[in-house]
Amino acid sequence: MDSHYWISGANRPDRDRILAGLPLPPILARVSAHRRRRGPYTAAGAILRAILPDTLVRRPELGPRHHIEILTAAPEFSGEVPPMRSTLDHRSTSEARTRYQARLHTLRIAHGLVDILRDYLTAVADGPRTLLIDDIAEADATDEEFVAVLLRRLAPEQLTVVVSTGVEPLVEPAGPDSVSLPQTLSRCARRLVAEPAAGEPAADKQIPPGGFADQTLLTGLDSAAIVELARAYVAAECLGDDPRQHAAYRHVADADRVGLHDERRRQLLACGEPSLLLGAVPFHAECAARPTDEVAALLRNAQLHCKTRGLYHAAVELGERARAMVDRDTDPDLWWEITGDVTTSLSAAGRAEEAEQWYDEARALSIDPAVHMHAAYGTAMLYARHYGDGRRDSGRARRWLNQAIAIASLLPDPKERAFQSVFQRNGLALVETRDGRPEEALRLLNEGMAWLDRDLAPDEQLLHRTGLRYNRAQVYGMMGRLEEALADHSWVIELDPNFADHYFNRGNVLRRLGRNEAALADYEQALLLFPPSPEVHYNRGDVRLELGDVEGALADFDRVLELDPEHVDALSNRAAIRCDLGDVDGAWEDIGAGLALAAGHPYLLSLRARVLAERGDPTAARQAVDAALAAGGDLAEPWAIRGGLRYEAGDLAGALDDFDRAIEIADGVEFRYNRAVVHQSAGRWAAAAADFRAILTVVDDEDAAAELDRCEAALAARVGV
Repeated sequence: MDSHYWISGANRPDRDRILAGLPLPPILARVSAHRRRRGPYTAAGAILRAILPDTLVRRPELGPRHHIEILTAAPEFSGEVPPMRSTLDHRSTSEARTRYQARLHTLRIAHGLVDILRDYLTAVADGPRTLLIDDIAEADATDEEFVAVLLRRLAPEQLTVVVSTGVEPLVEPAGPDSVSLPQTLSRCARRLVAEPAAGEPAADKQIPPGGFADQTLLTGLDSAAIVELARAYVAAECLGDDPRQHAAYRHVADADRVGLHDERRRQLLACGEPSLLLGAVPFHAECAARPTDEVAALLRNAQLHCKTRGLYHAAVELGERARAMVDRDTDPDLWWEITGDVTTSLSAAGRAEEAEQWYDEARALSIDPAVHMHAAYGTAMLYARHYGDGRRDSGRARRWLNQAIAIASLLPDPKERAFQSVFQRNGLALVETRDGRPEEALRLLNEGMAWLDRDLAPDEQLLHRTGLRYNRAQVYGMMGRLEEALADHSWVIELDPNFADHYFNRGNVLRRLGRNEAALADYEQALLLFPPSPEVHYNRGDVRLELGDVEGALADFDRVLELDPEHVDALSNRAAIRCDLGDVDGAWEDIGAGLALAAGHPYLLSLRARVLAERGDPTAARQAVDAALAAGGDLAEPWAIRGGLRYEAGDLAGALDDFDRAIEIADGVEFRYNRAVVHQSAGRWAAAAADFRAILTVVDDEDAAAELDRCEAALAARVGV
């Protein structure tokens, strides 16, 4: 096979006719992605349920390695893979939750799921397979992201993916940093459009409550047969393809229809599968006209599950449905809890404009000071953090934070007053940092920590206390106070040892301190706690390169580009390694890919000059290096490359000037050696000898030692200067 497929058509039978005519490998699984079934990861979870039992037999190490991805997409495997490591934000207490998964968490999950599928197919090793995915237009954002990653990363020769949709255009994802499934399908899959067969009904049309169904389809059926057809329709979560089932479902009495939904709800609950509580169970509870408080509780629990795991788009949808079940006048606290978690999820998903609309609505509907305090803080964070550069406004953020701080100061309970006052001031510290006032941010953080130490017991609000210490470490890092930053990161890790970000951030500080072995250990620990992360692999690759582990660095940069093909810095670093290893063609490919993404990248331009020089094209090399120098960046490499080109052209004075500049920026053995050679060619034996001596104080280099002897012999014979 040479292609994935995207089959679109008005109804399923027509799409299936196209499918039947394709020369596909054996089918691995056919799954529905409709979020009504199991909410987030409906398709990915179905795939895991199909392959994971066999996977854990063939490749048992994949369970521990990918337990986070497995338990997020298919929590039914709890007990068959290690549990997620507990972090402070998962503690079962009444403390405020002040930390949430990053926006890119689900993308990391998607990559881990694709890794599982790829490794399983490799373990089976008996030829390619086909994966059929239906209902993608009704998928949760997590499945759209997963399918987009799957299409890009797995070749059809290993797994042919066939995606089936209706004729309506697929919707682009909401929020920034989202992977576009429509664009990925257009790029990676061959589109086939199914034409309807003459005289066939539109079997794929779902009929919502209150809609029209063709009752003639039920002609000749008795009431018992009609009920059974309706029951089959409900048993398929009202997503079946049979037009007679549609008609029967609309034909039965309202009370019978409600009873069928309640029957299905009980059946699903009896399965004991947690993912059903995110999709089909609440759907049927809503349709079964269960008591509104019961339905609200189902939806609220599902919303909380999704929010805490970073499944933000689902958390928003579930929250909207839950709030519709709650009477704000009767239960204002629950109404705000649901509303507040919708706004938090919208903000975390990058949907800041929608979040602000919800905050404005809450302010208009509520006179509760706590609601106004939380809404003021949340709105401030939109303008300080979540809006893009065009709408970010620190002044407006500061005004909202001051309002939140003022309300917090009036809270009657001293512990709640302390916590909320410090929490709001923590937001103000972020604004001060963004405005270039780290000293003021540091003062706010120190005062906040002292306040909590004074008014709270040592074990109260630990998550927020670690957040304050983490933020202080970040400010210390900005100020160059690296040892203090390191101490704070280490304190946080001791208290919260299973949170991957802590190790990543401490590793970054250790790198700046030159403690590369310790930084490497922290990055490796982060990789054990993270789903696949290009950021951690990139930083580990950099450290490995500095430690001389070229093979390990190359493996890390390969992994970065597998996860993120548009990572320009990984492309430039891999190109440099390939140059050093003599893989000029591979380096040229990386350079071209990088410059296509960042045309003025100084390092890539200098690497381009290097490759052109090695290929014997000094004119083009000189043009490329001049472009690199014009692009800025204060890099040593382009000066050294131009110095080499000038030397080859016989311009010794120009070559010396360029090597002087390269060494001024970044003194290194290679730059010194090349400058020494130019000095020798110019008869400047003393200057050449000085460079060779400087090299030998750093490394034991036989060539440099031999050249130093030559320089000293020339000086002894009074040759040169």
